[in-house]
Amino acid sequence: MFRALVVEKDAEGKTRAAVQELDETRLPEGDVTVAVEYSTLNYKDGLCIGPGAGLVKSYPHVPGIDFAGTVESSDDPRYAPGDRVVLTGWRVGEIHWGGYAQKARVRADWLVPLPERLSTRQAMAVGTAGFTAMLAVMALEDHGLEPGKGPVLVTGAAGGVGSVATAILAHLGHEVAAVTGRPEAADYLRGLGASAIVPREELSEVTRKPLESERWAGCVDAVAGAMLGRVLKQMKYGCSVAAIGLAGGAAIEGAMITPFILRGVNLLGIDSVMQPYDNRLRAWKRIVTDLPHDKLEAMVEPATLADLPELGRAILKGAVRGRVVVDVNA
Repeated sequence: MFRALVVEKDAEGKTRAAVQELDETRLPEGDVTVAVEYSTLNYKDGLCIGPGAGLVKSYPHVPGIDFAGTVESSDDPRYAPGDRVVLTGWRVGEIHWGGYAQKARVRADWLVPLPERLSTRQAMAVGTAGFTAMLAVMALEDHGLEPGKGPVLVTGAAGGVGSVATAILAHLGHEVAAVTGRPEAADYLRGLGASAIVPREELSEVTRKPLESERWAGCVDAVAGAMLGRVLKQMKYGCSVAAIGLAGGAAIEGAMITPFILRGVNLLGIDSVMQPYDNRLRAWKRIVTDLPHDKLEAMVEPATLADLPELGRAILKGAVRGRVVVDVNA
């Protein structure tokens, strides 16, 4: 038997999440069974714990889009009992039972060996959000971002992706401008390395200007909507925006083609779900070297499985700061 957060849907279509005891025979198909130690909380998790939002295809369901733990049994020669592993993406926690449980069974192709210098708890302090942030930084670097070229903007900076992106960029020597709508988060962001705090309202107004003054040497954007439309017009010549989210809406309001054809601006889409294995390894290795562990710890709020229904509602309201680490055995 093992404990898991199980989401069920009633005949009226309403969902309810609660911790239950399950038999191991309930686990889905897969070649590797993992004794989960830690998971974390992401926006998608809030959706899957609550309304589902079309992500969950069948109930009852165990959410949790990422986890870290130790291999318990394996039918795949790449993994053996005792190996430490991490999983992010592949729609685990959405269409496949996920990490909000003491046990998970998944395909070996979805796992990555955990780097030696990371504990399972640290891996989930990083989680999908931090992994995505590292992918965004790598993409900006691949398109020419270097320290000294000017300030790098991080939107939604107090959230999970934004917090990690801020810490990584500052560690790499960049001047980081952190955008937030929460004035009380300013000290937190400066503690992560932000050199400037940009109020959200400064960038949230839609304008019809084709271009604005050049300000940013790079951007990690978690907001989209009107803010992304403004930021694109303010990018320096030849610089790039890594788009990782759509908290402000799926459209790019007020956007025009002019930043792309007159300033050579690049808009880079970042997907963490279906990333190839080699790039996953590259990102996790960079996380070990380029994300300061003390900064990572400063982002962490601990939680248990029983805390998740309330936290799921909170993250959908934008009321969660930094990284929530879930001890599934607590």
